[in-house]
Amino acid sequence: MILGFIEHDRGTLNKASLEMLTLARRLGSVEAVVIGRKGATITHELKQYGISKVHLVVHDQLDDYAPTAWAKSLTQLATSLQVEAILASGSERGNEVMAQAAAIMNLPLATNCVDVVLRESDYIVTRLRWGGSLVEEARLSGKPKLLSVAQHVFAAEETLSEDLVIVEQEVDLNDKDFRVRVTERVENESEGVSLTTARVIVSGGRGVGSSEGFDKLEELAQLIDGAVGCSRVVTNKGWRPHSDQVGQTGTRVAPDLYIACGISGAIQHWVGCKAAKKILVINTDAEAPIVQKADYVVIADLHEIVPAIIAAIRAL
Repeated sequence: MILGFIEHDRGTLNKASLEMLTLARRLGSVEAVVIGRKGATITHELKQYGISKVHLVVHDQLDDYAPTAWAKSLTQLATSLQVEAILASGSERGNEVMAQAAAIMNLPLATNCVDVVLRESDYIVTRLRWGGSLVEEARLSGKPKLLSVAQHVFAAEETLSEDLVIVEQEVDLNDKDFRVRVTERVENESEGVSLTTARVIVSGGRGVGSSEGFDKLEELAQLIDGAVGCSRVVTNKGWRPHSDQVGQTGTRVAPDLYIACGISGAIQHWVGCKAAKKILVINTDAEAPIVQKADYVVIADLHEIVPAIIAAIRAL
């Protein structure tokens, strides 16, 4: 049996966990684990993705994220169920919990996998390394096998389960397991559509020229119900906050359309936006790396093209 670790934040499901289930179902029968009573709100949604049994881990102190406590809960459950493998999303939280679980169980962990093939008693995994610039094939052994699934590689495929059973599981945790935990949150006061959920992202790079240059990108994004992103050089110059950065050290996005304005497209930025369904590039440099990878390209000055797009939309 495969155990799928379902990630949530105070009862809000991380959709990347549903992508993980797509791969997990290819490996065998899958049961899900959700940690903390606040996660009970997401359990019924899992029925739509082939899950017929959910293990809800309960404990008085599991009211918010605590990586060691979550990992210890996961390993105790996996041991009692004698699972073949544990899969999680390759998100920051998913990889952190799985890394701690691997340390507790003294087992290897394969992160950011994009394919898994069963060979004898081992898994042959294909995974992304160096921010996605390198693809590695490796043999993963051990019991259970521990791996995380790269985000935005698999679609979250629905397959309705006939029934859903929720089983509460108690775990043995102590105060030391909660030495690292979330104790307070400061919410981002920014308004509008977030990068992680936007269907369209208008992103700017060095070619935008200044913080004021993003005004037109903001206007375009607002017209098409999109979000504004940027490259690392933009945040380094202080034109936009780090929360707007798309890339290996920023946010990895998967919109329907990614509009890259004045961005050269170094590998670190490409890692963050390559999951977009379509990429439109506006750039004066026909040899820019991102131009070679885009679906649509306009070789021109963004300061002329973006206002023209805005005018055309307003005319409609």
